[in-house]
Amino acid sequence: MFINVGGTKMSRIGKLPIAIPAGVTVTVSDDNVVTVKGPKGELSQKVDSRIKVETEGGVCHVTRPNDDKEMRSMHGLYRALIHNMVYGVSEGYKKVLELVGVGYRVELAQPNVLNFSLGYTHPIFLGLPKEVKVETKSERNQNPLVMLESADKQLLGQICAKIRSFRKPEPYKGKGIRFQGEVVRRKAGKSAAK
Repeated sequence: MFINVGGTKMSRIGKLPIAIPAGVTVTVSDDNVVTVKGPKGELSQKVDSRIKVETEGGVCHVTRPNDDKEMRSMHGLYRALIHNMVYGVSEGYKKVLELVGVGYRVELAQPNVLNFSLGYTHPIFLGLPKEVKVETKSERNQNPLVMLESADKQLLGQICAKIRSFRKPEPYKGKGIRFQGEVVRRKAGKSAAK
């Protein structure tokens, strides 16, 4: 959706300024690579050469040269990516996955290697990159939890999707790996004819 301001189309997302919190630095190199450094780490993103990224007075602005459809979509995309990087290095992203099912277990086999027991004949091992911090929590009479934290939103999302793919939540008994607080739509099983 675009707002028409004085005859020109403006991207609602792209025109929003990005506030840079204290302790975070945003630098733009000559070949348009945006690097964001903060207390939680450092991230960089190559930006299309036609999109201009400028920082001044604790605020970052993303501008585009014209109103072509491609430019409008890239304007919003790169603004969102830079905003996610700024938030990631200052606050960080957290996701919690819950294992629902009898006998489903997870533990840290080594630092950053998860060992899953999900009802298969074999355990599943998953190595995580060093940019992701992981914790597991298993208490009696509660579903095991996997808590993941990273400055990189994209990387965290990919890892969560990978873990979820080992046992997607099924609609009949609700067993599987799901995000904490996620509601799984349930189906009624077949009822025996009388």
